[in-house]
Amino acid sequence: MGFRHANDPEDITNQYAAANEEAVPLTISVNRRDEKRDWLDEVSPELEPYLNTPPTQGLTDEQVAERLARFGRNELPDIKRNKLLHFLSFFNGAIAYLMEISIILTAITQDWIDFGIILGMLIINAVIGYVEEARADSAVAALKGSLALKTRCWRSNQLQQVPAADLVVGDILVLRLGDIVPADARLLGLAPTGEPTETELQVDQSALTGESLPVKKRAGDIVYSSCIVKQGHQLAIVIRTGPHSFIGRAASLMTVTTNAGNFQKVINYIGNFLIIASVALVAIIFIFDLVEQKLQTGTVTTEHVMEALNEMVVLTIAAIPVGLPTVMSVTMAIGAKQLAKRQVVVKRLTAVEELASVSILCSDKTGTLTLNELTFDEPHVVPPFTKKEILMYAFLASEIGTSDPIESAIRSAAERALPGISADQQVEGYSVKDFVPFNPVDKMSQATVHESSTGNVFRVAKGAPQVILQLVGGRSDMEELVESQAARGLRSLGVARTRPGTLDEWELLGMLSMIDPPRYDSAATISECSKYGITVKMMTGDQESIAKEVAGRLGMGQRILNAQYLVDTERSEAEVTEQCMMADGFACMIPEHKYKVVELLQNRGFYVAMTGDGVNDAAALKKANVGIAVHGSTDAARAASDIVLMAPGLSAIIDGIKTSRVIFQRLHSYALYRITSTIHFLLFFFIVTLAEEWKMPPVFLILISVLNDAATLIMAVDNVAISPRPDLWRLRLLICLSCILALLLAGFSFAHFYVFRDVLHATPEELNTIMYLHISSAPHFVIFSTRIDTFFWRKMPSWPFTAVVLGTQVVALILSVYGIFGQVPNVAPIGWPRALIILAISLGTFVVVDILKVITIQLWNRWTLAPSRSSTSVPTKKSSKSRAQIFMQNQEYRSRTGYDRAERRDSISSVQSY
Repeated sequence: MGFRHANDPEDITNQYAAANEEAVPLTISVNRRDEKRDWLDEVSPELEPYLNTPPTQGLTDEQVAERLARFGRNELPDIKRNKLLHFLSFFNGAIAYLMEISIILTAITQDWIDFGIILGMLIINAVIGYVEEARADSAVAALKGSLALKTRCWRSNQLQQVPAADLVVGDILVLRLGDIVPADARLLGLAPTGEPTETELQVDQSALTGESLPVKKRAGDIVYSSCIVKQGHQLAIVIRTGPHSFIGRAASLMTVTTNAGNFQKVINYIGNFLIIASVALVAIIFIFDLVEQKLQTGTVTTEHVMEALNEMVVLTIAAIPVGLPTVMSVTMAIGAKQLAKRQVVVKRLTAVEELASVSILCSDKTGTLTLNELTFDEPHVVPPFTKKEILMYAFLASEIGTSDPIESAIRSAAERALPGISADQQVEGYSVKDFVPFNPVDKMSQATVHESSTGNVFRVAKGAPQVILQLVGGRSDMEELVESQAARGLRSLGVARTRPGTLDEWELLGMLSMIDPPRYDSAATISECSKYGITVKMMTGDQESIAKEVAGRLGMGQRILNAQYLVDTERSEAEVTEQCMMADGFACMIPEHKYKVVELLQNRGFYVAMTGDGVNDAAALKKANVGIAVHGSTDAARAASDIVLMAPGLSAIIDGIKTSRVIFQRLHSYALYRITSTIHFLLFFFIVTLAEEWKMPPVFLILISVLNDAATLIMAVDNVAISPRPDLWRLRLLICLSCILALLLAGFSFAHFYVFRDVLHATPEELNTIMYLHISSAPHFVIFSTRIDTFFWRKMPSWPFTAVVLGTQVVALILSVYGIFGQVPNVAPIGWPRALIILAISLGTFVVVDILKVITIQLWNRWTLAPSRSSTSVPTKKSSKSRAQIFMQNQEYRSRTGYDRAERRDSISSVQSY
């Protein structure tokens, strides 16, 4: 049979693309071969002329070259980031832009000290972010190596080994045990040498579909790229390659997903708020200085403008949180290093913080919650036989040397339970005289066994339950048992033997049941997640019965939603979303279904994490707020994820959650402190400049900026409490609380100013030093209060943190007592008595601020959570996102196991609405 060209060769490429690039219908059938086939099992008619390749001859070199030109290489596009552009991306953002403007202005005013400080902070922040992400990328790249790099195929009448990327439509593949299928291909029902064969292929396609059991493939069936051949051998013809294959279509979903990163939006929101306030007030002071100069002298020279501009730049630098990006990056980088020690590789640095806000964890079942290994469950034994006996007889009726998963499971279970099995897999005291392997017709395997101790010869059979029950004459109780196990998703296997002294009178030994068991730590991980306010939802390509069985063994709820419900056109999106929120798991899932579930939950305002290991999880991993690739995951899953687990199971996620919440608390603490100190600084200097025309010497402003910002870097190692619930950026409370505390600090600052000037009659030079020490210490001590939401003594700070913060104030104290670097204009030492009194007042101010903080938070919570007492409905997307606690406290949203349903999270839109 010769190769035939297409009728319209010029249009075949477009027809190929059109046939394969249409969206996979969400109503795709996930049931077995007796149902209507979908596009996965069909080949576009336009491609049929390319599938007439003669077996054992293959394509010619000319045909291969032509098809490579038409269809492209058999590989997925590998989009790599430009390293320079990636590094430059760390110079984006509101605060970064203001720092860059400040660098330009300090250069114009020739303020080289501030120029160097700001430039250094800007570069340090970018380097930290770039280095951490590059290090994570390198760690992930080191994990690669699971791709099918080489494959065997017939070409030019020869069996050749060619790179998988060079395969084209029409190539004849040789698929054997252990091979990774390099492209979507149709089985031909031929042996590698071209003879007809009825041997079935058993293919593990769990990485694509999530099915835990190997799938049997016959002649005419399609095997998919990246699946693994578990048993059998056949020739197959390539029908789809590269981005047009099943794995390629799943990966293409990743190109349309976006993860804007909530943390960056929060930082930009805080930065924009402070920048607008700072620039507005400083600009007013700048204009006021020029107007005053005009009124006093009648003219404004360039020298006057530069002097006012220099003052504005120094004041802006002291007010604007130029250290905010650096402190945030250092804090997250330290968290990433801590996670790396726990076998958790962070690819995207901001994911460290975002993991703390996750309220729903969607987890793939096969290979993530379970072992992806077929093993035996507790057998049902017919008295007087025992569990060990049924395993021994099943072992005797097993085929040695095969890689069939059922046979492997039997041998593994017997070897663990029976010490008498020798190294060559023989049972001590028994010898197999004849063996008939399993075949699709008889649906059982048989062995004739000789017992050396008695000399008896008997037969053992193992196979499909209905066949074994027919052998023994039938048993209604066992038929009911098999049906009940099937309803639970367990596969049954009957075992029988002949009675002593006969070879044709059978008796039933019992029934073995098989399942892909949960990992040893999965149940504990799910339970631990519930303690931290995180709902775990299981996703699997298996049937509902299997999903319910696994969910029950994991201690999860039994509410499993079939994937067909997600695409039911008769139901509204709101109704589907409601059911997704209530579901404990999802069955019969394909990649589009997983993607849709994550999207629906995100649209309702939840912060979603997704764990997975296969190509079928890649799109959902990319779509999720935090994608987590588990140990042993495919390249596609690792590429789509934000976090990669290096240790098996999900237990490392708990370490990740705890660490991320610690990091979040540190970031929140610094944000509250920095906003409070900035507002206080602006309020005091704005009013005192306009009302009293008082100005602090620039050297003091520089010292405040350098010492206090440098000290806050140590917050990255502070002791904080781990929140029992997902952490929220409650931005309204953050801004409101900051303003209240800033007003209190501003009141104390004005009291210092007027008392020392008008009551104690300090000289102008002494007043400058007094106000410096006060503004350096009073707001800085507030950092001990902003660490936690309750009273400061409930969680004491770490000693390095305390030592550094107090150390900066010791430096400020000495400079105030003895003067700054000799003689400086408008600066005078104030002596020990005054300096110690100022520090004592600052400590007292800190205590008052801490009490006011607790009162404000309690009143805020009481006000915002008041509606929850009467609320019985879930807030919609358009409702206030700050009502997360309402949803959390709603008793209607508790699962059957008693843990709280997922907490509602402030969404990005709420950040903008504030």
